[in-house]
Amino acid sequence: MKYCQQKTDVFHYNYLNDLWGEINSCPYFAINNLNRDFVNTKGFSVVFQRGGITQVEQKFPFFKPYLDVALLPNCNAFYLNPLLLKEGSRVDPHIDRSLRSYCKTVQPPAFVSVLYVRIPENMQGGELVLKSQKRQLGQIKPQTNTLLYFQGDLTHSVNAVKTPGSRLSLVCEQYILDEDELEEIPQFILESRVNQTTKKR
Repeated sequence: MKYCQQKTDVFHYNYLNDLWGEINSCPYFAINNLNRDFVNTKGFSVVFQRGGITQVEQKFPFFKPYLDVALLPNCNAFYLNPLLLKEGSRVDPHIDRSLRSYCKTVQPPAFVSVLYVRIPENMQGGELVLKSQKRQLGQIKPQTNTLLYFQGDLTHSVNAVKTPGSRLSLVCEQYILDEDELEEIPQFILESRVNQTTKKR
């Protein structure tokens, strides 16, 4: 599949358990700050340039192993967010352009990476659906400890979760920006419904 690649058994399960605990206890983890496509979901977002990775790791040391593995070397701007879905949650079809709130000319990311941190056993629903224009390319059933990459210009959605339990993923939009666009993007910024957005340029 050219549009999508998956790697399985990426991390030790101790790390996934730590990640689950740290994200759930994080004070910024709340009703999602993302747009209305994200129905009944929780999360927070971290925007950063490659030069701001150290700041991200200082603020959120539990993200470091993920960033070490998931970030692509040719990308220079990132939008990272934990995403929690429970029974009744869904994500409606959209194309990622989350950096557009900082730079109006930004195009979709080159790639989106998704680590499935925890998936309910025997989950019904919750599949990731990928489309190019109106043509469905694939429907992916999430598996714990799988790292997925897909083309950032694809329309994607998550089917409604129909069973109890938590579906937690760690999503990173990975962009290749030119110098002018990059000047508009903060070195490091945190977005959460819990607090006022914190900027560090």
